[in-house]
Amino acid sequence: MARKPAKTPKKVKKAKKVKADPAPAPAKKRATAKVPAKRYKATPAGTTDKNHLISVIRETTGCAALVAKEAVDSVLGTITSSLKKNKKVRLIGFGSFVVAKLPARRGRNPHTGETIRVKASKTVRFKVGQTLKRSV
Repeated sequence: MARKPAKTPKKVKKAKKVKADPAPAPAKKRATAKVPAKRYKATPAGTTDKNHLISVIRETTGCAALVAKEAVDSVLGTITSSLKKNKKVRLIGFGSFVVAKLPARRGRNPHTGETIRVKASKTVRFKVGQTLKRSV
């Protein structure tokens, strides 16, 4: 038997090149208001960060001071209750809060030099997110 010759690949047609207009017509400008870039204020000296957060929320959203305070308290309360249940709290881009367990250990009283026992305890650790790390 004679062998069949190998199939040759089909030729692919080349797409026609379309010449671009040398200078496209200028687009009509829309009458839209420019949105200013978000600028955040640092906490001024002599104020607490929580009060500053409440005032920033109130100014940016236009809500009442009581509503802004409830919003901040709600966020902080949710983070606190989650950490009480040993759950990790992640705020993407900002960071994450984690409960860490510290084992019991021996310590030293600095006044007397006496050795004392320190009980096991829990603490909160915060790991910075990439967005926050880059911005600082």
